Amino acid sequence: MTANRNADVANMLSELATLTTLDEGDPNAFRVRAYRTAARAVESFDGDIGALSVDDLARLRGIGRSIAARIGEYLTDGRVGRLEELRARYPAEQVELTRIPGLGPKSIAKLDAELGVRDLDGLIAALDDGRVAELDGFGQRSVDKLRNAIEALGLESKQRRVPLADALPVGERICAVLRELPDVDDVALAGSARRFNETVGDLDIIISASTAIDVLEHVDHVVQVERVIGAGATKTSFVTRDGLQVDVRQVAAESFGAALVYFTGSAAHNIRLRQRANERGRTLNEYGFRPMDAPDGPPRDGASEADVYAALDLPWIWPEIREDAGEIERAEAGSLAAAGLDEDDIRGDLHDHTALSGDGRMTLHQLIDHAIARGWEYIAVTDHGEDLAINGASREQLRAQRSEIRVIERERDEIRVLHGAELNIGPDGDLDYDGAFRAEFDWIVASVHSHFDRDVDAQTNRVIRAMEDPTVTAIGHLTGRMIGRRPPITLDFEAVFDAALRTGTAVEVNASLSRLDPAAALLRDAARAGVVFTISTDAHARDDLDRMRFGVAHGRRAGLVPRQVLNTWPLAAFEDWLAQQGT
Repeated sequence: MTANRNADVANMLSELATLTTLDEGDPNAFRVRAYRTAARAVESFDGDIGALSVDDLARLRGIGRSIAARIGEYLTDGRVGRLEELRARYPAEQVELTRIPGLGPKSIAKLDAELGVRDLDGLIAALDDGRVAELDGFGQRSVDKLRNAIEALGLESKQRRVPLADALPVGERICAVLRELPDVDDVALAGSARRFNETVGDLDIIISASTAIDVLEHVDHVVQVERVIGAGATKTSFVTRDGLQVDVRQVAAESFGAALVYFTGSAAHNIRLRQRANERGRTLNEYGFRPMDAPDGPPRDGASEADVYAALDLPWIWPEIREDAGEIERAEAGSLAAAGLDEDDIRGDLHDHTALSGDGRMTLHQLIDHAIARGWEYIAVTDHGEDLAINGASREQLRAQRSEIRVIERERDEIRVLHGAELNIGPDGDLDYDGAFRAEFDWIVASVHSHFDRDVDAQTNRVIRAMEDPTVTAIGHLTGRMIGRRPPITLDFEAVFDAALRTGTAVEVNASLSRLDPAAALLRDAARAGVVFTISTDAHARDDLDRMRFGVAHGRRAGLVPRQVLNTWPLAAFEDWLAQQGT
């Protein structure tokens, strides 16, 4: 198993839940709920789940004897018999249909049984030729909704792309496995995943080692290899069950940096680098530099990325911005260092949930302990408002939580704990609770959680009305998107950013990989308008706090700098800003 066995086990249980949903035709079936509960329990477990016996696992809250046995099977063999059965019954192409809003397990089963539709191409064909519209329970309105959802999610593209939220964990698990091998010197993720594109066509991984590495032998237990494209001494390519192509390239240590540069930058960025090399009488490829008059000589200056850029008279350039979008010019001018956020810049987190939110999996004390362990100076506890029917907290619960926070702050002076809430922006911009109660909070995030299909004017008006409420300090996950699964709401962003400036409302950069909301292009527009941001994890469990690195990378991609991000500010400066809000 990999170093991060908890994540591997949680992913296995989540896949079991997804496939069991299809098998039982009900997302609320007992087994589905049991697998999801167990996955959350594993995510929340503070120790190494792999160090526990089956008996110990069965004693954990949320994990029963049957699921403990499946976890034990996975930890021992790298596979689970029941999962293999379900994978054989429901191919990845059919599972992909679950990503489409409006297609539940019963609808997917009906499409299969009556039309033989088991993949996206088959569904699109059946929508186009009218067969879906003729099915009982569908009709033309359902067809129109399905077509709109497929188009909005970009699923019609001939070159299918995988959401970063699905691809990056796979890449990081593979890197973790390879990094543990004794003959390996270095391993790194490259490609569009390293540039932090929100979707990727494939995964590129670079490895240097003293001996040839049999990649497939070592990664097969952490990714389900569906098809091997090629396996050799320098390159191994395979496709996972989920349709993600992975290319692992092995290079000599003296070429590792050059290969990482070559396979990370966009085509346009790499062309610019090669042009600079030619201007200096050299050629550049994935192995390093060679003199133009001696093209067959040994490569040089390729051991590290810093070596490559230094040889081109440039400082090291952040991977996320290697797109030939002005980064080379800024590097030449010496202004690049100020253009990149770093996770060390972060001083706090301003959107976090405890178990008081029905979907939260940390106690208040656990959340604060984890925040202190990360060295943060402040944190905002923002459990869901009461209008989120399943997960919302009552006034009495929130007042009791506030009293508990004040006691903790008196006992521990390592961190400032703001008592906040994440309120729901209603269809007309109304918010949870009354204004007087909202005014009791230190920090309020207001977010859209419903009514995603309203028109642009209605969506814009509801968000602006929330901004105009004097108790609201930030807007959470502005467009409500779930990358590859739910399209963003449509807003008049110029009007929204103007309202943010006028009201002094911060715009959250939601660090969840499935959201990365707003998109980088919108963040650039908002930054040009002068909007102030927070980068927030929206954490519901301990490991979610690690999302901060994703939010920082997304902010770097958008060109944000620390002065534009509230939670990079020292506590005193942040509290000064907060004191001015609503006045």
